[in-house]
Amino acid sequence: MSTFRRSVRRTHAHLPATLEIEILDEYGEPRCQAIAAERALTVYLNKREIVTLMTLGADPEALVVGYLRNQGLVAAREDLVQVAVDWEVESAAVITRHPPEDLEARLATRTVTTGCGQGTVFGRLLESIPPAPPATCLRQSVLYRLLDNLGAYNETYRSAGAVHGCALCRQESVLDFVEDVGRHNAVDTLAGRQWLEEAESTAADIFYTTGRLTSEMVLKVAQMGIGVLVSRSGVTQKGVELASRFGVLLIARAKGKHFQAIHAGERLVLDAVPARRPGDRRG
Repeated sequence: MSTFRRSVRRTHAHLPATLEIEILDEYGEPRCQAIAAERALTVYLNKREIVTLMTLGADPEALVVGYLRNQGLVAAREDLVQVAVDWEVESAAVITRHPPEDLEARLATRTVTTGCGQGTVFGRLLESIPPAPPATCLRQSVLYRLLDNLGAYNETYRSAGAVHGCALCRQESVLDFVEDVGRHNAVDTLAGRQWLEEAESTAADIFYTTGRLTSEMVLKVAQMGIGVLVSRSGVTQKGVELASRFGVLLIARAKGKHFQAIHAGERLVLDAVPARRPGDRRG
């Protein structure tokens, strides 16, 4: 175990991602149905209230750390001292060694994004330029195998719906997968795990999300040092603009054998082009 992992005190306050309620179905018959949990968690950084997140509660410490990391409010994982979650008071207290000197100035500038549940970024993050991620190449055959492999996940979605999923991948291999009530929560949780758990997920070169490829999603993935972002959903104008600025290859509407590659250049290798059938859509 590394020195860093010993130095961060954590509560491991995990809660079940689903709960059961009684519903009446279309036949007029009562039955139990799993639904996604939705819990409020107010984040405090060195006793300063930052934000209240709505989450499943399955991995709250990683969510909070990833959120602060992606907002630029914690600069390095070595700064983390303690992450304490208390569900009785719905709070997460994070203590760091070097709090940002311009914290108040950053919190004063907020941009409401298109993230599920209305995301927010602080301190003009959308104008920043993170270090360029590796210019990872993606083979079409690898993309298809990855999409097939991802079918084994989405456990909460299959049982309860109402959630988004995100994954850290190494080519066609899924290294880590997270579901939460919003896609920004899921990506933040994965970013937090990268810092809290020195796992192989740090070797990820592809990020997958079930949600839209918005400016916030592109920014967070670039900050994680990942150069390929894949989604089964569409892309927004600002997402395209930031992907161009940061050097991120976007793969939108990836489902079955279909996809839309954006900023592909020579990074997408078309080695598994499917046969065109009558009625197949173009573009």
